[in-house]
Amino acid sequence: MAVEERGSVGQQRLVGAEGDYDDQQLEASLRPGTLHDFVGQKRVRAQLSLVLEASKLRGRTADHVLLSGPPGLGKTTLAMIIAQELDVPLRISSGPAIQHAGDLAAILSSLTHGEVLFLDEIHRMSRPAEEMLYMAMEDFRVDIVVGKGAGATSIPLDLPPFTLVGATTRAGLLPGPLRDRFGFTGHLEFYSVEELELVLRRSAGLLDLTMTSEAFTEVASRSRGTPRIANRLLRRVRDWALVHGVERIDARAAGSALDMYEVDARGLDRLDRNVLSALVNKFNGGPVGLSTLAIAVGEETETVETVAEPFLVREGLLGRTPRGRIAMAAAWEHLGLDVPEHAAFKDPALKTALATEPDSEDPSST
Repeated sequence: MAVEERGSVGQQRLVGAEGDYDDQQLEASLRPGTLHDFVGQKRVRAQLSLVLEASKLRGRTADHVLLSGPPGLGKTTLAMIIAQELDVPLRISSGPAIQHAGDLAAILSSLTHGEVLFLDEIHRMSRPAEEMLYMAMEDFRVDIVVGKGAGATSIPLDLPPFTLVGATTRAGLLPGPLRDRFGFTGHLEFYSVEELELVLRRSAGLLDLTMTSEAFTEVASRSRGTPRIANRLLRRVRDWALVHGVERIDARAAGSALDMYEVDARGLDRLDRNVLSALVNKFNGGPVGLSTLAIAVGEETETVETVAEPFLVREGLLGRTPRGRIAMAAAWEHLGLDVPEHAAFKDPALKTALATEPDSEDPSST
């Protein structure tokens, strides 16, 4: 089960990549309608454009598309653009909503010719539904079982050709037979600050905000490489400017707004800093077991592992080793502390282990 990116008080994290209702409303108004307007993901856009153009030239439905990558990078937007570019209807569902083969059969049997079916979190479908999807994707046919036991009969049902667009944040959880049935797989990567600035400029224009170039850079640099977070931070900056009567938002105003929400210059929030502070100040930089670290910051183990850790590891602030978590040099520097001479990350054995994942039963130091 996915862990929602929420803080200890149960509120959505401002720098959490998972979307909420407000994000959905904002994204609907800001979402680009064509591949040309879509910012970033240059390689995936070029490859996807080729797939769609070839299908239109052949006069056939496009190959099935799998979009993978962290949340908030635009998988849902790309699915909508695919339907728009092909000029066909779009049907939206999700893996968690399809827990029985009959659920999937009902959706598939109601599709029209050429329609795009978007399945978000496709890795969370039930196994019976997955097995039905194999045949539907390859042969545009499903077998409906009527009755039970010895009297059960299988009725073949032909389906109109359709294009499946699957989205997943955990491509490794998809079974091989399902992955192999996608004609194109695109992996979305985190955005650079420059790309996020382009996203923010477009959003600010649609929201009728006046901002300096430095203000866009300030917000983009705190957005953790994720457009959804960038737009969420922009919304908070807009609110701050409205309350303070600021008509032209500069870098100082943007920084003041985000400082109020405890999002620092590197995009870390209170949970991230608490994890680093505990690791450095309470455990001398580690190694320390995950469960012990979670207790030290007053959070669930799963919250620390799935919500805080990925970004800290990506930023080179925290390391994962079989002996536990360790603070990297950048962690001390970010906290304004001197790196100790005998820091754990300097241990040759731990240096070698940094490239490996920790054991499933992570040791808990006491």
